[in-house]
Amino acid sequence: MVLKIIKDFVKHVIGRIFSKRSNVKLGFYGPPNGGKTTLANKICKDWLGEEMGQASKIPHETREISIKEKVNITYKDKTLTFKIADTPGIATKIDYEDFLHFGMNKTEAKKRAREATKGVIESIKWLDDMELVVIVLDSTQNPYNQVNITLIGNLVARKIPVLIVANKMDLRKSDIKSIEAAFPEYPVIGISAKNGNNIEEFYEQLFEMVK
Repeated sequence: MVLKIIKDFVKHVIGRIFSKRSNVKLGFYGPPNGGKTTLANKICKDWLGEEMGQASKIPHETREISIKEKVNITYKDKTLTFKIADTPGIATKIDYEDFLHFGMNKTEAKKRAREATKGVIESIKWLDDMELVVIVLDSTQNPYNQVNITLIGNLVARKIPVLIVANKMDLRKSDIKSIEAAFPEYPVIGISAKNGNNIEEFYEQLFEMVK
């Protein structure tokens, strides 16, 4: 009995020593306007007291990869240190004419399209540096219209663990089950990055996947 108590105590101490991993490389990927930056901002606001980037209703607001180092997240007495990468929205085709509807002139729209295209290419390259990827989808939209074959193919080839986030669950048209049906091979968690709904469940799933 005494020996068991000693073993349990040693196990507890060792667990606490190694409970804080350094720089788990976490990438936020997904289509434009799915809520990647909003979720990254929520996490950084919770644990650093500052936001990571600017979110916008205009597609491809994020056109360069943003990095936030040493984001210490604690869940149930365990702390993990993340290096978070918020990436540009992954799209197969980026047409400058789409930006004209948001009040941009032709020159601005073409510049934004070029930058967004470059951002997509860089995002795929950065997968080589990722240990865990969170794909953020808009749960009010058809999941199959948001899936990018290039992204999924690269994740499978690199054997990177993936967590699917069905964002915007606070909206009436949210359909998390459609996201689950589209990605039966991956864990899916419904959240509202904007309002913080289910954020604790998100952290729980994140910690479960980091071994």
